[in-house]
Amino acid sequence: MILLPAIDLYEKKVVRLTRGDYAQMTVYNDDPVAQAASFQEAGAQWLHTVDLEGAKDGSTPNYSVIEAICKDTSLKVEIGGGIRSLDTIQKYLDAGVERVILGTKAVTDPAFLEESLGKFGSHIAVGVDIKDGKIAIKGWLETAQDSVEDFFAKLCRLGVSTVICTDVSKDGMLAGTNVDLYRQLSQQFSLDLIASGGVSSREDLARLKELGLYGAILGKALYTGALDLKAALKEMEG
Repeated sequence: MILLPAIDLYEKKVVRLTRGDYAQMTVYNDDPVAQAASFQEAGAQWLHTVDLEGAKDGSTPNYSVIEAICKDTSLKVEIGGGIRSLDTIQKYLDAGVERVILGTKAVTDPAFLEESLGKFGSHIAVGVDIKDGKIAIKGWLETAQDSVEDFFAKLCRLGVSTVICTDVSKDGMLAGTNVDLYRQLSQQFSLDLIASGGVSSREDLARLKELGLYGAILGKALYTGALDLKAALKEMEG
């Protein structure tokens, strides 16, 4: 199971939200590139990034930060947040991003998702954010019509290979991850599933690894010291 340390960006700073609430934002580092470099030094090969401003309005205000991370580290970077056009996907891939995550646009415009997959293949992942049993979109501010099961089935039909699934209620709470949710999804659907939200202990990681998940994203637990990245990488990837 791969581990992906996370950098959430707001006004070109490293921040974390609590349960997706923009009003509950903590700034952890003013230098995202230095933060990414420290993750690489700990042994990380992947980096999960989210443009929180882009997630709300579809813009790319933190593009220069992503570009610098790709240039100054050897990390394989995935980026999500407000990516709603083929040009934006191409822009990020040209900057050196490995995987572009479609969230709101994948939910609201399946034709666009299909077109993106046809053009960019495995460089496209889908982010499915679940809030109170429903799919959350537009920066977790609205919910979609499709049920979680129906949407995952649609992703499989379209040929999506990688899904980042976040339980919004767990995100930033350091209260453990939703193992039951990931167990159910991994049993029902043949996807490379990445767990996100509330992963806060070695026990969480061990339980997710037992499910055979492709990966897990580590966020607030790294910034508070609840998890040591170097030790976790050694344990999970060794």
